[in-house]
Amino acid sequence: MTLPNGQVLKNRIIKSAMSDSLADGTGNPTPTQIRLYERWAQGGLAASIVGEVQGDPFYPEKPGNLVLDAGADFPAFRELARRGSCGGAHLWLQLGHAGALSHLPISQPKGPSRIDFPDFQSEAMTPAEICAVPQGFADTARRAAELGFGGVQIHAAHGFLLSQFLSPLFNRRTDIYGGSIQARMRLLVETVEAVRAAVPAGFVVSVKLNASDQLDGGLTETEALQVVAGLDGKGVDLLDISGGTYFPGAPSSSERASKGPYFLDFAHSARAVTSTPLMVTGGFKHLEEAAAAINSGDVDAVGLARSLVLDPALPATWLGNGSDPVFPRFSSLPPGGMTAWFTLRMTDLGEDQDGLQDRSLTDAIAQYEARDEHRSTLWKEWFSQVRKGDGTQSG
Repeated sequence: MTLPNGQVLKNRIIKSAMSDSLADGTGNPTPTQIRLYERWAQGGLAASIVGEVQGDPFYPEKPGNLVLDAGADFPAFRELARRGSCGGAHLWLQLGHAGALSHLPISQPKGPSRIDFPDFQSEAMTPAEICAVPQGFADTARRAAELGFGGVQIHAAHGFLLSQFLSPLFNRRTDIYGGSIQARMRLLVETVEAVRAAVPAGFVVSVKLNASDQLDGGLTETEALQVVAGLDGKGVDLLDISGGTYFPGAPSSSERASKGPYFLDFAHSARAVTSTPLMVTGGFKHLEEAAAAINSGDVDAVGLARSLVLDPALPATWLGNGSDPVFPRFSSLPPGGMTAWFTLRMTDLGEDQDGLQDRSLTDAIAQYEARDEHRSTLWKEWFSQVRKGDGTQSG
């Protein structure tokens, strides 16, 4: 598969971005994280995308996020890039900014507009803060290119900052960044243009976009198609179609049982309004589903996440005996349980523990939250030394 910038993917299977929560609490890669992405590369993937990489420490999704700022451990990032791209695989960083959904224990959430619900508060960004976003993403992308990564993905899905600007549920601004869908997508377009200008021509620039927010009052499929059309010709090499948001209390597709891949109908509609290659993420559990999506002509690549957590060598498995991963079954699904279970399973893989652990969802939640609490402490201690605005460590 050849991307618009000339880069070649060896097949059409991509590990879509997940919040692996495997950084060390100070924003740097760990040996476990590096080994995990090495294993995925060795398993035959065309590319892997590291989820939720922050450009600064102020609006993270979780305390296990990577932070690629001026004070980062560049040798550790280089090692991640080197080992995660072995065997001809690509390794891309997903550029994130959680905005109104920033992790409250280590952040003061800010988004397009002020939100004040009983269990969810966020302040509105100032015009100056909004104008700084594109350059912040561009600086992070430039560092990624310099450190040996093959590309970046601009995260404009799942209710995080750029997705918030697209959504009328979050974005009630009355300036040039709010109102019509053309105004609400302005920040995304500015960010894409800034990133594309900051990196070499052969460096991949992808965008992850919601097919819809799957929420009343959120971004609709009709509006999302206008965003897809508006990004055409902007130097995007791959559009990753996903959907849903992590708005508190809203249902998430990742927590629901799937009867098949999501968003294929949207991809069919998107194909008519863009020349950019399309990837669909969500719900692929069987080889036949992935092959059918590609053979339809509507999809250029399939994004896998939890399937690859169960079998990190799934591409090789599919090319060999064709067997599918066996998904675990649980008698009850407490909120956040599946996310915690799969996150800890990624830790197991990075530690070369291949057997499925005897871990209940309740136990997984407890371990996941305890690890978050510990890393939140490390994060606050480490980044309290950072001088806001330049990303360096104060003495």
